[in-house]
Amino acid sequence: MTGGALAASAVLGSGVPALAEDAGAAPSVQCSITDPRLAEISGLVAVGDRVLAMNDGGDQLAVYLLDPACQVIDAHTAAVDPYDPEDMAVAADGTIWLADTGDNNATRTTIALHALRPDGSTGIVRLTYPDGPHDAEALLLAPDGTPYVVTKEVLGASGVYSPTAALTDGGTVALGKVAGVNMTLTGTEGGPVGRASQLLVTGGAVAADGRHLALRTYTDAYVWPLAGSDVAGALRVAPVRIPLPNSPQGEAISFSADSLDLLVASEGLPSDLIRIPLAAAVTASTQPAVEGAVPGWTDLTRSGPSPWTSALIAAAVATVVVWIGGRLRRRA
Repeated sequence: MTGGALAASAVLGSGVPALAEDAGAAPSVQCSITDPRLAEISGLVAVGDRVLAMNDGGDQLAVYLLDPACQVIDAHTAAVDPYDPEDMAVAADGTIWLADTGDNNATRTTIALHALRPDGSTGIVRLTYPDGPHDAEALLLAPDGTPYVVTKEVLGASGVYSPTAALTDGGTVALGKVAGVNMTLTGTEGGPVGRASQLLVTGGAVAADGRHLALRTYTDAYVWPLAGSDVAGALRVAPVRIPLPNSPQGEAISFSADSLDLLVASEGLPSDLIRIPLAAAVTASTQPAVEGAVPGWTDLTRSGPSPWTSALIAAAVATVVVWIGGRLRRRA
């Protein structure tokens, strides 16, 4: 199993996000997720007018297919015992990749990417950081199939890592750090940990048309323009920041299938699937990013407000839906 051009960039990028703010159309609730199997939703991928969703953590890999009304219409589970799955993406061939990257205590010697393939088979690739363990909840899958893991750092200085060699099923591949993103305090309310919620990266997505990528914190979404598959290069320019509606633990994010909206959801039930038009973000500034100060503990504890590829074309969408919807039906 290979994942496209997986050579790591030699240039480290650094950016601070809160430079341009989207003032587009207001968010709207598409529907409400109430199925008890999705009480800790942390990953979303839009496929046509439907959505694939996954839970945070758990003792199995499970992906659920939701209709436009947020009703679970099918589910697929795999007999794999993961450590802590956190995010997901769909590749050009219809393979669903789940990022088993959670590590709250920073003790893991490896993290993993699990593959759920359209033919019903599964696969796993283990990955090692070059600089010790990290907790990570965001996966970016570039149009060429390269995966990028974005860490979740309490002071906002997130690292972006990608494999330094081709992915080999059952093998272990070293990661290289290819970029850095410095999240800053925004004042947006929401999240489970007060002001620190504004700094913690909890999800990622690359648009189906390959033109944008997004990261989210508990409180805000950030959208960067993407050229080709140069994720590290994209992160060197300033993104558009989009304050998200207040939610208790927002971790899931996807672009809509037409790449015109963001979709976000939070842990907890019921959880609203919120659609955010990107009209303003699509025309975002691309000025170079500037250095910003990483907040200190005082900033986080003082009183104040608690603040998805061009390859994913119609054929791939159809493959995923057919897989989830019938050929590999396996009710959870």
